[in-house]
Amino acid sequence: MKLHNEYLEAAVSQIVWSASPTTTQALHTWFELEIRNKSMSFNAETMGYMLKASLQSLNGDQKHRLVRRYMDICKQNDLELEVMQMAVLTAEDLNQISHICPDFNAAKYDQEYEFEDEVVSADLELSEDLEEQKALGSDTTPEVRGVPQKGLGLKTLRESLEVFAEFSESSMARWNLGSRTEEEKRQIQARVEESAVEAAIGRWRAENADLKKMGLNTTLQTKSIGSRMWRWHVELDKALKTEVKKLHELELQTRITTAEEKERLIYGPFLRLLPTEKLSAITILSIMQAFSARVDSQGMPLSHILLGIASDIEDEVVCTSLRRQMGKSSTAKLKKADKRTKEQVRRAKRGRFSHTSFVEEGPSEVKAVLADNAWPSAIKAKIGAFLMSAFIDIANIPIEVTSADKSGGLTQLQPAFSHSYEVKKGKRVGTIKAHPVLMEQMRREPVHSLLAKHLPMLVKPEPWTQFGKGGFISQPAKAMRIKHGDKDQRFYAEAAIGKGDMEQTFKGLDVLGSTPWRINKFVFDTMLEAWNTGKAFANIAPENPHAPIPPEPEASSDPFVRKRWLKAVRAAENYKVGQHSVRCFQNFQLEIARALRNEVFYFPHNIDFRGRAYPIPPYLNHIGADHCRGLLFFGNGKELGPTGLKWLKIHLANVFGYDKASLTEREEFATKHIEQIYEVVANPINGSRWWLQAEDPWQFLAACAELKNALESPDPEKFVSHLPVHQDGTCNGLQHYAALGGDASGAKQVNLEPGDRPGDVYTAVADLVIKSIAKDKENGHAVAKLVDGRIKRKIVKQTVMTNVYGVTYIGAKDQVKKALLSLYDDLPNTEEANPSVFSAYIAKQIFVALATMFRGAHDIQYWLGECASRISQCVSPEQIDRWHAEGKPVTLDSTQFKTAVVWTNPLRMPVVQPYRQTKSKVVHTNMQQLNLSEPHSSNPISKRKQLQGLPPNFIHSLDASHMLLSALRCNEKGLAFAAVHDSFWTHAGSVGSMNTILRDCFIKIHSEDVIGRLAAEFSARYRGCFYLAKVRSGTALHRRLVELRKSRGGTHRAKDNVKMKELMQERKRWQLLESPNPAKVEEGKRMHTPGSVFEEMSADGDLAAEDELAEIGLGKLSDASAGTGCTTQPANGTEEFAAPTTLGDDNSKLSHFEKTITTVTSKKGKAKSHVETWVWLPLKFPPVPKRGDFDVSRLRNSQYFFS
Repeated sequence: MKLHNEYLEAAVSQIVWSASPTTTQALHTWFELEIRNKSMSFNAETMGYMLKASLQSLNGDQKHRLVRRYMDICKQNDLELEVMQMAVLTAEDLNQISHICPDFNAAKYDQEYEFEDEVVSADLELSEDLEEQKALGSDTTPEVRGVPQKGLGLKTLRESLEVFAEFSESSMARWNLGSRTEEEKRQIQARVEESAVEAAIGRWRAENADLKKMGLNTTLQTKSIGSRMWRWHVELDKALKTEVKKLHELELQTRITTAEEKERLIYGPFLRLLPTEKLSAITILSIMQAFSARVDSQGMPLSHILLGIASDIEDEVVCTSLRRQMGKSSTAKLKKADKRTKEQVRRAKRGRFSHTSFVEEGPSEVKAVLADNAWPSAIKAKIGAFLMSAFIDIANIPIEVTSADKSGGLTQLQPAFSHSYEVKKGKRVGTIKAHPVLMEQMRREPVHSLLAKHLPMLVKPEPWTQFGKGGFISQPAKAMRIKHGDKDQRFYAEAAIGKGDMEQTFKGLDVLGSTPWRINKFVFDTMLEAWNTGKAFANIAPENPHAPIPPEPEASSDPFVRKRWLKAVRAAENYKVGQHSVRCFQNFQLEIARALRNEVFYFPHNIDFRGRAYPIPPYLNHIGADHCRGLLFFGNGKELGPTGLKWLKIHLANVFGYDKASLTEREEFATKHIEQIYEVVANPINGSRWWLQAEDPWQFLAACAELKNALESPDPEKFVSHLPVHQDGTCNGLQHYAALGGDASGAKQVNLEPGDRPGDVYTAVADLVIKSIAKDKENGHAVAKLVDGRIKRKIVKQTVMTNVYGVTYIGAKDQVKKALLSLYDDLPNTEEANPSVFSAYIAKQIFVALATMFRGAHDIQYWLGECASRISQCVSPEQIDRWHAEGKPVTLDSTQFKTAVVWTNPLRMPVVQPYRQTKSKVVHTNMQQLNLSEPHSSNPISKRKQLQGLPPNFIHSLDASHMLLSALRCNEKGLAFAAVHDSFWTHAGSVGSMNTILRDCFIKIHSEDVIGRLAAEFSARYRGCFYLAKVRSGTALHRRLVELRKSRGGTHRAKDNVKMKELMQERKRWQLLESPNPAKVEEGKRMHTPGSVFEEMSADGDLAAEDELAEIGLGKLSDASAGTGCTTQPANGTEEFAAPTTLGDDNSKLSHFEKTITTVTSKKGKAKSHVETWVWLPLKFPPVPKRGDFDVSRLRNSQYFFS
């Protein structure tokens, strides 16, 4: 093999210097005849030379064919990784190979290697650090055992958290924020938010200086990523300075001639917004962080990384602008006010920060973008493309390779990152790939990242006063989470802020953000001990997950044998990767908890477009998983008082999972198990581990410790408790629907009706399903016989819970199937009887049961869907006036429907559904063309999403209002308050008071006619709009409209010119009818239009319902869905599903609910289709559904409303 490689070296050298088709072909023939056909050995060096020879081919097709062929040989022999490191292949060669073979990514094979040395070193460092801490007498809390992460993670986070240890009173004692003044706390918080970039630059510089002192050439010899990033930073900084200089020279020119110059004038001004040193550092950090966020080592999509770079720069620009403006005195601002334009003054009043002060020159369109916080995606792509391209040009890494004669090692500088293409779903997609050697080094040596601004705050968050002003002190934050490019919600919100309508919402967010928190040290120490074992513990992921790969099957004539084996292998690999990802994230959370274990901290909150509140810090917060909630205490304690011990015991039973019993039984649960509670607190890791049987084990352990401490105190009533005690709603969405619809039966199941025991809607639905199955079984139903006795509460729970939020029948089938498979491993699995058939049948029964139990709620959901359907097909008066003024023909199709569904929640916050069709646009950058999709208010709405989204979003807006209103009332009463949507938390001694507030706030919302008020708002908001209604074929109205259009030389079919003409006629007719002039009113009455025909002869049922309404309504099944998977073909082919009971033949007076559960016999054969016609009608809404007789005020006496 050595001789063969020496021959190849000489032959390839000759080809490189004097390539000819003859010599190249001769070499490839030799390889086939002498190496492959004779089964001679070869290695990565052999394949490197053959690839080098292939790249010299002048024939493009032949070159691509040869390269792909040799890369396949490498792949078959696991040589890809070694080939990439061969000295014979230059960076240019590797780039060509990457372009020819887009799926070639040797970095992915690094996942197969185990990094045991990192685990050993982590253990050694842990023991050494512990001994050092003991020797110094400092805090002896153990370090969190690091995960050998494949990316930039753990060290990154630890370095971000170092700021917590830098303000110590001495070198061996931690600083205490409690002794600091408020201003000192704010300064520390500001540093935490602002220091990330500067700290990274300083660290790189220091590492580079240390290596130089050791006499190392940091260009070729360094093994430190930090030092390497310093070199990249210096070079990129120079490149950016050069680019800014070119921009300045270009702006002095009188003529712009080239496309490159035009591009520079677009992205160039943005490079001036920050110092080039900071711009360089953010670019490097953003790129490195993007690669660290991936579990695998695949290439990053180009558009993702370009937009990420620009977004990080945009955030820093906003932050810098904010700090500069905050530094100016109000007097100076007033003096300059008269020099500003009206637009600048308006923007200043809205609290938006202008960046135009950073830029003196530039095209007017660029200045317009700079004056707005939200940078368009096209601009971001251009900025990111320039910075990424510049970074690729300067970012090199030294690669050690062995010379061909094995005489010694050589060091080559190769590109650290490369731009290539991959084919995904038939499309050519640009990607950025990191060099495998760099990825290997990043796994072993994580680097600093931008995590500090995502940590909890050390002081109370800033009050929310504007859309972009509140929360963090210096880092930019928005009061509302909105989809990028969706400006409708922001415009409505800013208008509401200007009128003072967002005051209650902002105050509610301030209450949530001002709740102090601290770490539960007992739970943390237990969790840390469990974590450092590396084993799975409760929901803690194991360090080395056990997922055995089945042995490879022998050759078989059955192709499915190997297919099943490959599926099992993929499942095992996915499980390992998933568990590793979970453990990495949990590692972050534990590091944050360790850093904050002696401090009080806060979670600033913001809301989504529906008003639901979320903490902004993403890693450790109370909305997280069980281990996160178990780690958290309230920062301030409160005595248990006379009722606190009772609620502490009830909370303990709840988190164990014993939450369906009465309150007395739950209290007795804690008393009955008091010995086990004491035992798990005394020895949680090495004892009986009874606490691991709990539904929420970490929260249960925290409750056990708190109860033990309270009982052991001299006076339990005087015991100061810090544990958050939860009160959860009973399927809160159904509680709101039951109150809206006045459903007495539903109200009882969701605990709106007082009772001695808690109602359980999931058990109630399961009981109805069981009864329905039993009846079908008596009628000989095949599937009913097979599923009888298998219906449990768990099977129906998820479908019932999500049905209120719009789960489809297909989704419900999947939910039921998953539950069935988790409970039963003996289900039949034949073509006629299998889990899919069973889940389809059971899901249908669940839907029917829900529709029966919540009749009023069902009709309300359908009414909401019908309102959304009409709004999504309307045109506004402004649109009509513009078309009339322009006098140009307009294509009246679905692209002209641009009106979104908007309403106001009980706290007066506007809610705008953001669902629009997104249009892709091509953006030219200096790297490649990009197709970017960005929603815009001028885009047509997505009719289906607007329609299906309104029922669940409206309920979400109600439960969000209830939560924020409760937070305000609790704050007024001096109660601590936190919430996870429909789970409300306070001290044990305050639960009784909070429960009273929760009931009063719910009654306050639903004592008003919520649906009637919504209908009135819709009528006022959409006044003057016209919607395109469909007229059912075969009706008298349909025939009359067809005749009318034929008599006028038109057609009943949907021709755009006819639509436009009739729309203008209807608008004119209604303007005349609404005129104060009697003569014009008479003129309007004389107009004969399709609209006037509709008014004369319309009847119930003339208008056709939209297809999207088929599955709207609680428990609603469309005809298509109801039949999907709901019949089975047994051997004799005679048994079918039993149909629901028929309510009667006369459907004319039935509600939509009754029509839903009424069986309509389908006729065999396909009816002759008729073409529906249309008519423009003023946008009016259907009558509000009749409300049931349940009185919502009755829940004032319901002790299980929230429990």
